[in-house]
Amino acid sequence: MIKTRFTEAFGVEHPIVQGGMQWVGRAELVAAVANAGALGMITALTQPTPEDLAKEIARCREMTDKPFGVNLTILPAIKPPPYAEYRRVIIESGVKIVETAGNKPQEHVEDFKKHGVKVLHKCTSVRHALSAERMGVDGISIDGFECAGHPGEDDTPGLVLIPAAADKIKIPMIASGGFADARGLVAALALGADGINMGTRFMCTKESPIHQAVKEKIVANDERSTDLIFRTLRNTSRVAKNAISQQVIELEKQGATFEQVKELVAGSRGKMVYINGDTDEGVWSAGMVQGLIHDIPSCAELVSRIVREAEAIIRGRLEVMTSGGAREAAE
Repeated sequence: MIKTRFTEAFGVEHPIVQGGMQWVGRAELVAAVANAGALGMITALTQPTPEDLAKEIARCREMTDKPFGVNLTILPAIKPPPYAEYRRVIIESGVKIVETAGNKPQEHVEDFKKHGVKVLHKCTSVRHALSAERMGVDGISIDGFECAGHPGEDDTPGLVLIPAAADKIKIPMIASGGFADARGLVAALALGADGINMGTRFMCTKESPIHQAVKEKIVANDERSTDLIFRTLRNTSRVAKNAISQQVIELEKQGATFEQVKELVAGSRGKMVYINGDTDEGVWSAGMVQGLIHDIPSCAELVSRIVREAEAIIRGRLEVMTSGGAREAAE
């Protein structure tokens, strides 16, 4: 059993989080993660309306009695979603853990805290993590450059970002971006984090509500199978490399505006990838960690394997190295 500040503060068995993922963070996956002893997150904005979110939370409760959370991502939009209404549903549904991401979540944090909801804020830089800490969040999820989705514009990989954040952040912190197995968990703990967040790895599980062909594509892909789009628009997004992402990059090289590529990157097309299994139908998020994913286990199998092997690394390989056993074994 690996206990950390994160497991103690958020009341979960293992220091592993399944963060919010658009179109993927649904009740069947979240409940499976929770039943495995990790922390799953329903993605609020995957649900079309706040009322639908309330139903999804209730559906998840029918499948687990373990703690789970809800992700609420706040991003600029021409027509913003009714964030306050989604927030109200989360509170009134009795959810006690929320993952926030995106723009400064001050008003959301204040309201959640007032109602006894713990807030885990996802960010991509130390300065933003410190800002969130000052706002009163209960934990930080720090995203390295390797991550799927939005890695920020600093391009700082986890090997540097995690310890840099650990040097300054006083509250529990989990590491995100590039994690898929026990080696990653042990490394994150060694770098100063209190756990790990996995997105792409949880996409590739039996309970993940996406087409089997997408899961098989993740297994077949390697660490080079991603593209960074929207670099020229200062809104970088890491997606699985496919025909559409390559087309977007070529258009960006020619100076294309967002208006000129928006039909290609429409969320509705990405959603259909997960439904139909055509991995070239639209852009879809996946991290460089694809290179470390070689199977499609159940969430229970995945979590137990990571924890078991992490304990073995800590008690075996690392202890042997520090005790001189490695030298003796070599002799």
